[in-house]
Amino acid sequence: MTIYRLYTNSNGKSQVDELDLASNPELTTATAAQHIFFRQWEPGHFIDWHPAPRRQYIISISGMVEVGLEDGSTHRFMPGDARPG
Repeated sequence: MTIYRLYTNSNGKSQVDELDLASNPELTTATAAQHIFFRQWEPGHFIDWHPAPRRQYIISISGMVEVGLEDGSTHRFMPGDARPG
């Protein structure tokens, strides 16, 4: 499993960092949750740029999610990847 953090950096730009459990032991402890949402999208579904409405974890079960950042980089997230925001 690969863990990525997608967030807004100090310059106000979106950034993606790859995290590993050895360097981030807090990711191995329980985290309280107030709400859990499940989403399903058809292949080809597009969501335009938007600020996340809350801090959230995204875990893909199947399919692929592609995220483009303002700097022109593209990041593909595969089944099993986890993204804390």
